[in-house]
Amino acid sequence: MKRGSSFVKARSLVLVSLLLATAAGGGRKQLEDGGVYTRRTVCPQVAIPASTGDVTLFDPANRQDSAAIDVVATMTNVRATCDEGDQSIVSTASFDIVATRRDAGAARTVVLPFYDIAMQAGAQVVAKRVGQVAVNFPAGSQRGSGNSQAIVRINRAATSLPENVRAELTKERKSGEVDAAIDPLSDPAIRAAVARATFEHLIGFQLTQAQLQYNATR
Repeated sequence: MKRGSSFVKARSLVLVSLLLATAAGGGRKQLEDGGVYTRRTVCPQVAIPASTGDVTLFDPANRQDSAAIDVVATMTNVRATCDEGDQSIVSTASFDIVATRRDAGAARTVVLPFYDIAMQAGAQVVAKRVGQVAVNFPAGSQRGSGNSQAIVRINRAATSLPENVRAELTKERKSGEVDAAIDPLSDPAIRAAVARATFEHLIGFQLTQAQLQYNATR
């Protein structure tokens, strides 16, 4: 597995907070010679968006009171790997499902849908897939579990910053100079270029509108 990166450098501590913010998808940071280096990874950040990491099934389905809760499942233990090829960045997110059911009866399998999204610039969905994960309840047990994985492939060229943007971000800025107090991301063109090169890999349960509302209000 290889990790691709570009460097963002500042010579003035005035820009420390700026540089931490420009590390798209997270990154490794270190202070050096009175400034800070931030390693910007091209790999997408993997996350479960709010309100989609849990799902509750009801029986009967037209009720949402506690007595009607049939199964409650949670997505957890997300593990991310990133493989960089010459043409593509491949992000793989493995995850576990832990669940409880109301009745500890016969063995049972519950199949739950989940989504798998590649998001660009924090707002644009560039790819989406809906998969399924099986949760198995042993006979006589209220607890069940399952696991699966989700994969997205991103064009490597789309994760690269234009050369002029890279030059602006990596330009040395010495304390006392005018540039040392200017945030490069105050330039809308620079900010937009960094956003376009930033991707996220998002996973969660594929919920109905009613399930989303339940998660938001419970």
